[in-house]
Amino acid sequence: MTEATEDCIFCKVVAGELPSETVDSDERTITVLDINPATKGHVVVIPRTHTADFFEVSEQDLDAVMVATRRVSERLKLTLEPAGFNLLTNVGRAAWQSIFHFHLHVIPRYEGDPLELPWRPEPADPEQLAAVAAELRA
Repeated sequence: MTEATEDCIFCKVVAGELPSETVDSDERTITVLDINPATKGHVVVIPRTHTADFFEVSEQDLDAVMVATRRVSERLKLTLEPAGFNLLTNVGRAAWQSIFHFHLHVIPRYEGDPLELPWRPEPADPEQLAAVAAELRA
């Protein structure tokens, strides 16, 4: 784990140095509305301890983020009544990570919303799937 950094936006949010719309918090996490929302109610769940990404976050903080994610998702479901959710984290610049403080996006989805994620699911070749699975099991 790394210490909070002076230039980390989320460390500043956690410390109350930057304004945010907090919708949930506990001893390990804070959940705020995303300032660049994909849809109405889009939030980010942030561990209070600074860690760069998914691979660095402690198991305790990862557990806490997932519990907070469920709690806030249930609240979003009851209040905003979305048709579904996307939960995602970006790991590394190639995956569009721009803030290097682990966080999880909770994106409510609504029927007919225009949001498109970076891919459209298409059926995979079964042989390619089998080959990748074999690599992962090795």
